[in-house]
Amino acid sequence: MIIFEKIKETQEHLEKIKSKGLSIGFVPTMGSLHEGHLSLIREAKRENNYVICSIFVNPIQFNNKNDLKNYPREFESDIELLKNEKCDLLFHPSVEEMYPEPADEKFDFGGLDEVMEGMYRKGHFNGVASVVKKLFEIIKPDRAYFGLKDYQQLVIIHKMTKDFNMPVEIVPCTIIREENGLAMSSRNQLLSKSEKKQASLICESLKMVKIQTGYLSISEIKEMVKRQLRRHRSMKIEYFEIVDMYTLKPLMTWAESNHVIACIAVYVGKVRLIDNVILFS
Repeated sequence: MIIFEKIKETQEHLEKIKSKGLSIGFVPTMGSLHEGHLSLIREAKRENNYVICSIFVNPIQFNNKNDLKNYPREFESDIELLKNEKCDLLFHPSVEEMYPEPADEKFDFGGLDEVMEGMYRKGHFNGVASVVKKLFEIIKPDRAYFGLKDYQQLVIIHKMTKDFNMPVEIVPCTIIREENGLAMSSRNQLLSKSEKKQASLICESLKMVKIQTGYLSISEIKEMVKRQLRRHRSMKIEYFEIVDMYTLKPLMTWAESNHVIACIAVYVGKVRLIDNVILFS
């Protein structure tokens, strides 16, 4: 596996790859890799001739400075994991390399960024779109792979690529879960053993939502989830919404949409976790 830290050397190398007619799959990450990331690498390898992973902890998408400071960084072990998956290239730029000038591009997401995550993380998606757009411009992949766990991010990145006519196919990939059902996340390692056990209730609650869809009203389901998670003092729901999969607008009744997903954000202790389940599509 080749490792590049500079944009210019990465672009020069990829020009040679493209000149051979090879397709490029790209998996952007912030490192601290886990099985969820590796599943994206495998999917990219199945569908492309050449696979690139980026590791870059993007400072402009963090609202909380402590969150940025505490974000797990395990670069050496990440390299070994990528080598084991036979990733072809790792792009690992510095903040100065990615942002030689302050990032000031503003995006219009048509309201997609104003609900759920956007209610609590102002400017987060603008930071995400800034870095993803720049990475796409550097790497020029044929396909880019994102996990469904960050569903709102996936919808916003898809809109951004369409708005800028970027010739990149956005490929959504299945949520990978731990044995207790907890959606895999780099943040999971910040949980204590007891907190991780409690966090399994998030997935259990979403399973109940799936079962009760159409039998209970949306308001009844919301109350059911709140009641279930309130049993643990260490767990605090930030939001639980049932929304249209394309507009992300919260729904009041099941009749409002044929494409519905339930999304949740929960604090377990000091660790913020998100998850979702597609109810019907």
